[in-house]
Amino acid sequence: MTLYVEAVSGLRPRMRQAIIMVQDLVMVLVAVALSLTLSQSRLSFDAFSYGGLACWALIVLLAHLLFRYCGLYNTVWRFASTPDFFNILKSCGILTVVLYLSSLAFRSFQPVAGLNERQFIVFFLVSFTIISAPRLYYRFLRDGASWRILRRAAGDASIKQALFIGRLSQADVIVRFTRTAVPAEYAIAGIMATEADAPLGMQIQGVPVVAVRPRLVEVLEDFVNGTANLDLLIFGKGAERDIEDYAELVRVARHSGIAVVQFSGLSELGQGGKLVLDAVEMETIMRRSAVTTDIGRIGAFIGGKRVLVTGGAGSIGRVLVKRALELGAAAVLVADISEFGIFQLDQLIDENDRDRLTSRIVDVTDRRHMMRLVGDFQPSIIFHAAALKHVPLLEENWEAAIETNIFGTLACAEVAAKCGVPQFLLVSSDKAVDPSSMLGVTKRAAEQIVSSLHETHAASSGPYTGAANGHDAVGRHPGTKFIAVRFGNVFGSNGSVATIFQAQIEAGGPVTITDRRMTRYFMTVAEAVDLVIMSAADAQQRQGEDYAIYMLDMGKPVPILEVAETMIRMAGKSPHTDIPIRFTGIRPGEKLHEALHGEDEEIVKLDTAKVFGLRTDVVKWPKIQAALAALQAAMRDQDKAAALAVLAGLHQPEEDADLARAQAGPKTAEQTG
Repeated sequence: MTLYVEAVSGLRPRMRQAIIMVQDLVMVLVAVALSLTLSQSRLSFDAFSYGGLACWALIVLLAHLLFRYCGLYNTVWRFASTPDFFNILKSCGILTVVLYLSSLAFRSFQPVAGLNERQFIVFFLVSFTIISAPRLYYRFLRDGASWRILRRAAGDASIKQALFIGRLSQADVIVRFTRTAVPAEYAIAGIMATEADAPLGMQIQGVPVVAVRPRLVEVLEDFVNGTANLDLLIFGKGAERDIEDYAELVRVARHSGIAVVQFSGLSELGQGGKLVLDAVEMETIMRRSAVTTDIGRIGAFIGGKRVLVTGGAGSIGRVLVKRALELGAAAVLVADISEFGIFQLDQLIDENDRDRLTSRIVDVTDRRHMMRLVGDFQPSIIFHAAALKHVPLLEENWEAAIETNIFGTLACAEVAAKCGVPQFLLVSSDKAVDPSSMLGVTKRAAEQIVSSLHETHAASSGPYTGAANGHDAVGRHPGTKFIAVRFGNVFGSNGSVATIFQAQIEAGGPVTITDRRMTRYFMTVAEAVDLVIMSAADAQQRQGEDYAIYMLDMGKPVPILEVAETMIRMAGKSPHTDIPIRFTGIRPGEKLHEALHGEDEEIVKLDTAKVFGLRTDVVKWPKIQAALAALQAAMRDQDKAAALAVLAGLHQPEEDADLARAQAGPKTAEQTG
């Protein structure tokens, strides 16, 4: 029986529907035969005569028409809920009444012995039972937890009924803690295993495995349509990496009004414990396969290291911090200027990891403070994620953009060199490619600083001259390796389109888009962070030719309009109808389409999946020094045009840069001289 049900469920919908129709008609004929046998009826005519066969055919025709009319095949594989079983009951009842009235009409002009009301009562009971049985058995195999949800006691209304999607080892922890928690908050009704070889129907502490890969989405759709009492979908730790259909599962749940959270660990409270469930970010609307992470490689790289993350309370930084702790870093230091951001980060860290985490409120442009921190902490690697990144705001606040994104990067890089930090990694942006905004030109300049320091290190292990910043030359340690990692938009980061659109959707709209043609590269925070760590691991292990700039494979660019429409649907609304979409026009500094590399940059494929090296022109350190001195002068004079001319000259050929400085006017020429 199990093999039959599994075989039928695996067929195409039309073929499956046809088989179920035939199955139901056979069941009706079996019900007729059983009703006559059980009631010990002796008909006055032969059941296999021409008249008897015509009678059988008439019953089959009536049953088929009635079942189709009653909608029995609209949701044939979802007959586990009360309304669906009532529909079977109604269909069998109508068929019984029609057959009984037909027999009365026939007997009025042609007497038939052996027929009475008893046979029709038995027929009704038998037909309902044997037509329902295959559907009930299928539901038992696939979604046995539905009955537990449907039997929710009135007194348990406060307990949220949940499905868990993840590894069986985590399911055991989840089920155990939900059962022992006081007061009880969740009840796990079923487990959807991410292991493809997990035995369907097995139980973990009495909770059944109701689905395994790759049929998670299909089963969840059946589940949410089969019961109205499911409240919560809990993903296991790392599920976004284990499940290709992670985003689609989130969409199905949210569209059905089911809350979605993700298990991230346990927090200790006294003698007991509490599950830590994080909200699933809207980053999942990309609906593409997540990048597979080489956990062994990044674990071996981070494990046992002392890691410093600047901007560690930001959206990318905090995931870097959590990931470093997960991978076994010996200690992690967060340097961030946001007091509230550090407070929020502390709430996200597992209790068991807090003894390895240190947080400091510091401005990365404060060279002396950073020197003390790095000198005391002695990190093995610095992930420099501190940056200002909001395009329109930075057009107005251009001095802050230059101070943080350029001189902040310079200060941290010089501190890394002075303190002998083995590796310094700049988190960069696709805005640095052919920049058209203040964010872009400052990120480009930061990349050029890192690239120049990288080349200086490769050419010589001797000292380099400090930038024109009023400080003495910084002695350079031969072991410091400088690299930058460039990638596009990260979903769910602070100020990203995802967070803006989500707030607009929750407010009822309108969702605002600058231009319907605009596209962007997108990646989840988890993907980006793992690939950033992978880039650092590659740079450390690379012998011979190495790369100052790494580029992450972001897939294909996604239309922003499609992002907005998908997010609206995920919220259970209809785009343009329930939530209007308004186009506002491109803002200063924005581009319709971004690129991950320039025309003059050569992409080099590495043996690391989704990570590329870039061969690009490197600006010599003396030119960087001169540009930084001129940039400081432009900032003192609050001359944005002069500052932009200096930054533009950094990524031009030498003769073009000289011409640009001359065109900027005598004032700028004096400053750069």
